[in-house]
Amino acid sequence: MRSRQYGADVLAAGNEPRGRRNSGPGRREIPKVEAERGLVVEDAEGRFCGAVAGYEKGAVTLEDRHGKRRVFPLAPGAFLLDGQPVTLVPPAPAAPALPIPGPIPGGPARTASGSVAAPASERARAKVARASRIYVEGKHDAELVEKIWGDDLRDVGVVVEYLEGIDDLPAIVGSFRPAPGRRLGVLVDHLVTGSKETRIAASVRSPDVLIAGHPYIDIWAAVRPAAVGIAAWPDVPPGQPWKEGVLRAIGWPPDVPSAWQRILRSVTSYADLEPALLGRVEELIDFVTAPGSA
Repeated sequence: MRSRQYGADVLAAGNEPRGRRNSGPGRREIPKVEAERGLVVEDAEGRFCGAVAGYEKGAVTLEDRHGKRRVFPLAPGAFLLDGQPVTLVPPAPAAPALPIPGPIPGGPARTASGSVAAPASERARAKVARASRIYVEGKHDAELVEKIWGDDLRDVGVVVEYLEGIDDLPAIVGSFRPAPGRRLGVLVDHLVTGSKETRIAASVRSPDVLIAGHPYIDIWAAVRPAAVGIAAWPDVPPGQPWKEGVLRAIGWPPDVPSAWQRILRSVTSYADLEPALLGRVEELIDFVTAPGSA
């Protein structure tokens, strides 16, 4: 299992950005810099460099010179400015908040993920599917990935399949036969320290397999509560079915399929999803489309 830093990795122990690991008495305080539109920074691991295009509570959007956008959590010391670690903070209260941006009038068309859309002539052209794949846990995960990243995935020829759970993940990976030109990315729910999912993921070891996970017990909770008109996703006591418990707590009818369609309709762009999911999916797409992967 491999991990790269696309926003906070929920499994990484001691994954502080460069410049933050010396925690002794003489540790230098990391400066705070206002996330003004146009400010050019890179993530702390040096894997993405771009200008601030917008922010909302807890996240900032960077856009690189190719028009590609990434959403990063506003974590302490998570960015580099002129090669030095900084903490991005919202502009001063007197300045208007910058929303996660939509299409700029007269600018390039964008997909629901915020990427620059391919020309219509290219979108209409049939693409040969890559040998590399992305697996997700369930049908709801697959439908959410399709809604936000479907255009991007079709453009690069990546197929997403769902597994109905990951209990048999080692056998599933073995039957896929990953190789340098046949990479496999797996999106896992509830990939947190001590969880069953983490133990299963740790049993899969291949340089051609990337298992990336978000911390939510279910993909529903990766949708921002405000997008579906609730204050927060409720806590469900252990031992109770999570989805059914959520519906009871928020007062929706006890119909899981209908509730999911209501949630899915509420998601119109990447701004409706939590950064912890956005980073993981982008990471998987980059992994299976890296040079040398088929």
